[in-house]
Amino acid sequence: MGWHPPLPTYTDDAGIAWHVHRAWHDKKPSDYVLEVLAPGQPGVRGAQISHGRFRLLPDDDPELPALRAEREHGEVIAYRPYMRAIIRADGRYIKVFQPGSADVPAERCAQMDLLLDAGAFTAPAILHHSPDTLVFRALPGPTLREIGENHSTVDEKAFAATWTAWSRAWVAQLTAASDATRRKVLSTLPVHSPEEEVAVVARWLKRWLHHAERVPALASQREALRASADRIITNLLQAAPDPMVWNHGDLHDMQVIVRDGGPPFGLLDFDDAAQGEAARDLANLDVHLELRLRQSTLTPERYAVAHTAVMRAAEQLQVSQGRFDAYSDASWIRLACSSLPARSTLATGVLEERAQRPQPFGSSNLTGSQPAGFWS
Repeated sequence: MGWHPPLPTYTDDAGIAWHVHRAWHDKKPSDYVLEVLAPGQPGVRGAQISHGRFRLLPDDDPELPALRAEREHGEVIAYRPYMRAIIRADGRYIKVFQPGSADVPAERCAQMDLLLDAGAFTAPAILHHSPDTLVFRALPGPTLREIGENHSTVDEKAFAATWTAWSRAWVAQLTAASDATRRKVLSTLPVHSPEEEVAVVARWLKRWLHHAERVPALASQREALRASADRIITNLLQAAPDPMVWNHGDLHDMQVIVRDGGPPFGLLDFDDAAQGEAARDLANLDVHLELRLRQSTLTPERYAVAHTAVMRAAEQLQVSQGRFDAYSDASWIRLACSSLPARSTLATGVLEERAQRPQPFGSSNLTGSQPAGFWS
């Protein structure tokens, strides 16, 4: 079979060069769906690669029927074709879902009003929701990522102060979420157990292998990722988990808004909120910081400051080092299963580096306890 990994840019029939911003594996090997953008073009568009051929997708998305009307209100700033979209409008954001899929995210947002510590974090106010859409008020301020990349108006002292404040706020948030009143709300959230994390790792790797299995050039990467997955499963399942606490579920530096230089910070996107180990959120945030470092969008000095703040929060929340490492590896393997070759190669290399560190729980392999055809 052929292999047609996404290229950085494609030129359409009108001569417009579209930059690939994000990409996802499509159903058939060598096929992809894309989020693309171009200078002078508003927002982002959806595109597709099929057998190496690029085409822009029409504005009408059959799986997102609400998108056609909602995009008239503003600019599409995030778009995964056939799955979801985000539109930036005047003072608000509109999330568009598949029909009937907006109810659970709306419920999660309502629960955050009860779970978040008002002195630490605040969530955007929900203005309206339907079965297909969720409309919320915009929160003013830059994200932590934007703070990290801003060297013109954010000096090193201000950057360090922001991350110190975030670390304190995160500890305060998880401590507050453990009180009796909030525990009742927390108990209604789904549980993201180590077994569920293993299932997530398996889904990502199986999808990636579906596209890469017959590509000779990826033989060594396939073996490296299989070995990494076995090690990650061992470390996730072999040791007792840390206590279950509130999880954001997708914490990274673009989900946190810095409001007026300090707390309460804004917090975005609660679709995956759950009960889980504190290591899960903290490790995912830390992995994204290291990714910025390796992509040269975050300086080594600023990475060290932010990383130290994350580890300080982990220490104060009594996160086990082994659990932090296990969830970090799980985040890296998801990045390694990206359909963007550069990111996939980078993350695979990181996993191979991490495999050289001492294993806290021994080196036994749990393959024998995995379901038959786990990676097939």
